[in-house]
Amino acid sequence: MIECCKVKKSFKGKLVLDEIEMKMKPGNIYGIIGRNGSGKTVLMKCICGFLQPDAGKVVVNGKTIGKDVDFIENAGVIIETPGFIPYFTGYQNLKNLASIRKKVSKKEIEDTMEYVGLNPKNHTMVAKYSLGMRQRLGIAQAIMENPEVLILDEPMNGLDKEGVEDIRKLLLQLKEQGKVILMASHNAEDIELLCDHVWEMDKGVAVKVR
Repeated sequence: MIECCKVKKSFKGKLVLDEIEMKMKPGNIYGIIGRNGSGKTVLMKCICGFLQPDAGKVVVNGKTIGKDVDFIENAGVIIETPGFIPYFTGYQNLKNLASIRKKVSKKEIEDTMEYVGLNPKNHTMVAKYSLGMRQRLGIAQAIMENPEVLILDEPMNGLDKEGVEDIRKLLLQLKEQGKVILMASHNAEDIELLCDHVWEMDKGVAVKVR
């Protein structure tokens, strides 16, 4: 479970998050909508531990982020454009990331790439990837270690119609596996089709609209 308890965050005196209250449980997809600058990405960064709230707290599975643990544990994250080594192939990038925690095998990396619609034997460097291929690789990076939690900021960014359909199916499958999925999207259709619960953010305030 993820719980945001009166989370506040300001930058240079401007209030970006105003006492955010949220609860998220396994087996659900949660959506955040709102205009650019409404605080969606800042909230996701606070949940992950990339930013510390000025007040309030984020608790994930009973552990307070920034106190009990520095960063969210057992989570796959895409926030802003996924960063990869441009002169590595997609497979080499994932293998490099997987070597940090050594939780997945070569076969599991290959299977994950195929799962998101990429060929693990493709020798094209990531620098030559289309935006859609890079986004698929980002999703592969997020899910390859089978995390309990997925934090996804605009996961459909750059995908063509077929890619969007593929990732929608993937997210619904992951939901059925009992994951907690939090996604921000500007696409109303994605939110409508995928999300069980939705918050709308405006001027740092989150209002539950579904």
